[in-house]
Amino acid sequence: MTGEPAGTLPDGAARRPPGGRTPEDVRRVLAERISAGHLRPGQRLGAERALAAELGVSRATLRQALAVLAESGVVRRVPGRGGGTFVSQDKIERDTSRVVGVPALLRSQGVLAGTRVISAGLSGADEPAARALGVQRGDLLIDLVRIRLADGSPISMERAMLPADRFPGLLELPLGGSVYELLDEHFDTRPGEAVERIEVVAASQDEALVLDVPMGSPLLAITRTTTDPDGAAFEFSYDLFRGDRIRIMVRTPGEHAVPPAESGSGRVIELRPHSAI
Repeated sequence: MTGEPAGTLPDGAARRPPGGRTPEDVRRVLAERISAGHLRPGQRLGAERALAAELGVSRATLRQALAVLAESGVVRRVPGRGGGTFVSQDKIERDTSRVVGVPALLRSQGVLAGTRVISAGLSGADEPAARALGVQRGDLLIDLVRIRLADGSPISMERAMLPADRFPGLLELPLGGSVYELLDEHFDTRPGEAVERIEVVAASQDEALVLDVPMGSPLLAITRTTTDPDGAAFEFSYDLFRGDRIRIMVRTPGEHAVPPAESGSGRVIELRPHSAI
């Protein structure tokens, strides 16, 4: 006799299936596989039925573990046909103290940069663009929409607008790389300063399709006005970055701050839930 009432289990026994694993056990096993590199960023974990059988647990237990991993950003769950559970890809760090194009940003972090040009043409300036660029409403702007890729996967969607009369012939140049580099090379124009307004928005159906995320996923929306060293605005843009792929670093100077190049440190802001031409 143990002294315990009949039918009473020791502490914890009721929570652990006989001979099986708890959701926390499964979460730990999968997290260890990911951290050890056995499961790589962007890799699909496999069908739930097969994965549950491999781990010796029920699908309900597996789903509880995956839900915790998804909540912490370790994995990404994509519903629907062709979906599944994928290891989250590494985040790209974006330093707001530097004005740099996405290709250069990706290259600096060892990521292969790519671009899909969705549209490139002329359009009339609407009120926000006209106000930002200091032109008249209806003036012709170069209107460029592109998808940026990091290691082959979409990371952002950009719409950039520039005064057409200042950059004649820009649309005839290759637009798959950095427009900043084209402006520097062909028009002797380079960024002096950029003012950015950053907010979190939910992905619409079309945005989710383009960026390969579930509808309603958090996106980092950046509205930017870029000026040259003389203070003349030459770019007005609206970028949408996937919240699961970007991290923002903000440098906050103190009263006796040293220049960013000397300080070598910043403050990292990671937005949860789950972001330059």
